[in-house]
Amino acid sequence: MPTVIRSAVTADAPALAALHARARATYYPEGLPDEAVDGTAMWQAGIERRGGHVLCAVREGLIVGLASFRTPEGEAADTVVLFQFHVDPDHWRAGVGADLHAACVEEWRADGIREASLDVHRENRRAQAFYVRHGWRPEDPGEGASTHLRMRLCLTDLPAGE
Repeated sequence: MPTVIRSAVTADAPALAALHARARATYYPEGLPDEAVDGTAMWQAGIERRGGHVLCAVREGLIVGLASFRTPEGEAADTVVLFQFHVDPDHWRAGVGADLHAACVEEWRADGIREASLDVHRENRRAQAFYVRHGWRPEDPGEGASTHLRMRLCLTDLPAGE
């Protein structure tokens, strides 16, 4: 079953919010910490944000994955932060994440991005393993480590086509 990767549109916001909540619930067993947040409004704002981009992975007409990234103000123009990357748990281990990640890297390269970073929840070992398989490297957290682990991807270290 092929995965179609496309840019999100505002009408996708409710589906993105639902997918986001389902995926995050897998590593927050006591419940999501920000349940009061209107996820649909958050995703609408993310889709409409200048300088940002939201990609969707679609299979059989359903959004089964998402990636949200941008270069934050004050950062170098050749860097990007991957703020959200989720695959619907019903589609884990089906290649959706790999397809979505490859699309992100392809877009970043086309935009002249040399380095990407992300923060992953420390308890989310499954996601950490996924990122490591795709070339991301964890940073040394140092003293007073937070609940998240910072990871970096140097695009110039990746083989072409990855």
